[in-house]
Amino acid sequence: MIGKKRKLGKKMAELQVGDAYTASHIVEDKELLLYLGLTNDANPLYIQHDYASQTPYKQPVVPSVMLFGMVSSIVSMHLPGPGSHITQHEMTFPKPVFHYAEVTFTLEVIAIDHGNHEVTLSVIGFDREGDEVLQGKLNVRPAYEPESLTGRSLENFF
Repeated sequence: MIGKKRKLGKKMAELQVGDAYTASHIVEDKELLLYLGLTNDANPLYIQHDYASQTPYKQPVVPSVMLFGMVSSIVSMHLPGPGSHITQHEMTFPKPVFHYAEVTFTLEVIAIDHGNHEVTLSVIGFDREGDEVLQGKLNVRPAYEPESLTGRSLENFF
């Protein structure tokens, strides 16, 4: 899309240890159905109330990879933001999340590695009751400064 400027997220020089972002999300049935259709995941624990009621969970749970997807979206859209890329992640899910639950995620920059153009983020997620439902770390490459199109086009003339 030449000529159309898109705002990129924070660059390496703009990030500091302690930068944080918090967002909440309510898990809706339509999102679950889209996920299940997209991945062809037929796990009855995720959608079948009759099966889930016979498990220790007592009701359908949200797939943990969907929760990671919500975290990934925060990285892509907010911290560091557009143009960033997750290179590694470690996550635990100590408590299940159920349909229609509200989850609040907080991401925080805990380390910056300028040499590798990478930041480490901690992530924690809580449900409405204040119980931890997700905890982990992410390595992320923030947006790179794009090269100037006009600068490169004239490089043969200098």
